[in-house]
Amino acid sequence: MIIVMAHNASESDIAEVVRRLETAGFKTHLSRGVERTIIGAIGDKSRLAEIPLEALPGVEEVIPILQPYKMASRAFRAGRTVVQVGEDVAIGGEQVHVMAGPCAVESREQLLEAAARVKEAGATILRGGAFKPRTSPYAFQGLGTKGLELLAEAREKYGLKIVTEVMDIRSLPVVAEYADIVQIGARNMQNFDLLKEVGKIDKPVLLKRGPASTIEEWLMAAEYILSSGNMKVILCERGIRTFEPYTRNTLDLSSVPIVKHLSHLPVIVDPSHGIGRWQFIPAMCRAAIAAGADGLLVEVHPNPAEALCDGAQSLTPSLFAQTMAELEKVARAVGRKL
Repeated sequence: MIIVMAHNASESDIAEVVRRLETAGFKTHLSRGVERTIIGAIGDKSRLAEIPLEALPGVEEVIPILQPYKMASRAFRAGRTVVQVGEDVAIGGEQVHVMAGPCAVESREQLLEAAARVKEAGATILRGGAFKPRTSPYAFQGLGTKGLELLAEAREKYGLKIVTEVMDIRSLPVVAEYADIVQIGARNMQNFDLLKEVGKIDKPVLLKRGPASTIEEWLMAAEYILSSGNMKVILCERGIRTFEPYTRNTLDLSSVPIVKHLSHLPVIVDPSHGIGRWQFIPAMCRAAIAAGADGLLVEVHPNPAEALCDGAQSLTPSLFAQTMAELEKVARAVGRKL
C-alpha cells in the first residue's frame, strides 16, 4: 500500500508513520515529491489493524496496491525512476543510452578495439560477457575473472561504464567489484536466490526478461530485487520464444510501452538476442526508441565472422556507427536525445 501524506505534513508526522509501520513489520520506502511525500509499505496486511493509519497526523490517504508486484508498480511510485550509473550516466531520463560491445570478452585486443569503436560511435556503456552461460557445455564459456580485468582496463582507457553478467551467487562478489551494472541474464530471471542477493548490493541491476516469461512474471522478478533493498533496477526486453523459427526469438516491442504504463522502472531493449540476425538489428533499434525504450543493448564485434559467441547477431563497428547516426534522428523525433 501507499500512504499519501498531506502537503503540510511535518517531518515528525512522516517519521511517526514510518515508525509505526516498521514496528508492525512493514518495509517502508519514502518518495518525496514537490507537493507530497508518499510512503510505500510492504508487509502483512493483517497487521494493519494495529495501526490506525488514517487517524495519524499528516496522513491524507491510504491506497492499497492491487498488483502482485508492489514496489515495481506505478501505484508505489507515480514518477519515473532514473537509475544513476556513476556520476554521468542516468538511465530513464531524457537521454537514451546505448550499451554496446561483444557478446563475450575473447581477448585484450578484441575488447579494446570494440571499446574504441563503440565509444567513437556514441555508446556510453560497454557490454561484454566474462562469464557466459551457454546452451552447450562444449561452447566457449568466457574468460572469467580475466575477462572482468580486461573490461576494467577498457573502462579506464575509454571512460565507458561496463555492464556484464553474473551467473550465480558464488561469482556475484567479484562481478559486483568490477561491474558498473550487474546483469541478470534471461536464464536467471527466476533464480530467486540470486535475485535476493543482487537486491543487497549497491549497484544498478539489469534484469533481462526470461524467454518464456509473461510481463507479470518479469515484474515479479524485479520485485525480488526491489524488496531486498535495491531500487536501481533496469528492465531489459530481449525477445521471447514463440513458434516463429526464422528469428532467434520474437522481439516483443509491445512490452516497452506496457511495462512503462505498469511500472516506474526504466526499460531498455536488446535487439541482438531478440532477433539473432544482424541484418534486422538496426531496424529494431530504431523501432525500440520509437516505442519509448530508455536504452539499447547491442552486440558489436570487430570481426563477427571470427566471434567465439553470437557472431551472426553482432554488428560490425562500421554498421554500428551508421545505426547510431540513424538513431539520433529517431530520438529527436520522439523528444529524446542520444
